[in-house]
Amino acid sequence: MSDTKPKRINLALQGGGAHGAFTWGVLDALLEDGRLDFDGFSGTSAGAMNAAAFAVGWEHGGAASARERLENLWRKVSEAGRPLNAWLFGWAAAGAGMQRQTEWSPGYLAFDILSRFFSPYQLNPFNFHPLRKIVDDGIDFAALRQCRRTKLFVSATAVRTGKIRVFETKEVTTDVLLASACLPYLFHAVEIGGEAYWDGGYMGNPAIFPLIYGCDAKDVVIVQVNPINRPDVPTNARDILDRVTEISFNSSLMREMRAIAFVGRMVEEHKLDSDRYKRLNIHFIESETEIAPLGASSKLNTDWKFLCELRDRGRETAKRWLAAHYGQIGKESSVDIRARFL
Repeated sequence: MSDTKPKRINLALQGGGAHGAFTWGVLDALLEDGRLDFDGFSGTSAGAMNAAAFAVGWEHGGAASARERLENLWRKVSEAGRPLNAWLFGWAAAGAGMQRQTEWSPGYLAFDILSRFFSPYQLNPFNFHPLRKIVDDGIDFAALRQCRRTKLFVSATAVRTGKIRVFETKEVTTDVLLASACLPYLFHAVEIGGEAYWDGGYMGNPAIFPLIYGCDAKDVVIVQVNPINRPDVPTNARDILDRVTEISFNSSLMREMRAIAFVGRMVEEHKLDSDRYKRLNIHFIESETEIAPLGASSKLNTDWKFLCELRDRGRETAKRWLAAHYGQIGKESSVDIRARFL
């Protein structure tokens, strides 16, 4: 840990089911490094759950508490997911970690077919939600509402209007986190204040604008778990649908990146008032080489060994990123937004 003053950043965390354990590893490494301070957190789905656990721990107990709460959350995910894991993948495949991912296991194929012909309202008429107990037990909402120094923003998509809804720190509840993670082919829409919500990834994965308007830090570190680039064109039905999902869950982020690049260029060219418009430094910690080879079904694999391997890959990725780009924090973006998104 450096003796210099920690650099203050915002974190933007994508959703991606069990792949959110990669983000857990990234956050664990950032906390362990000790050279960063954290202003705001914007998260969607699994990213929102990571952000909530992180924010509570960071506010009330510092790095050690945040790391402990993140591990506790993912242990609960693994424990609650054991019955589903056994059916979808089989015990042997689930226990094999990242070396074996049974994309076409009988359980997964049966689940995939059922979800195409029957809605969750038909398959789950009593609206049992396996994530509810995980969130209730894994997130201290009373402590979250007492946060003063850190800010949390959680995105969900309004079903009827298609608009993004960003819930702020004191509004975040179990239902808000479930709404942010509500894939419509798996779960009933989550009702909050008379409005029905689906997964926030459709409209903000994650949303960057709350960090622009609601936080002081000018550096945004985006932890991305949904690959933007793929080397091959998918040719079978399952891979095509998976790729469509990846593109749709990255589209809102790409739009915001283009807008940020445009405003940044206008400020540089003195066409916009630099006192009124904030010029952001954007950084990406991404998983394209780490997670891209995994099948989409692995987003449902909550086996502890698999989650820990994802965590370890996230830790190593974050360490490499810090070694390469820590010096740019507070000074400039470490990614060329225009080249990447325009």
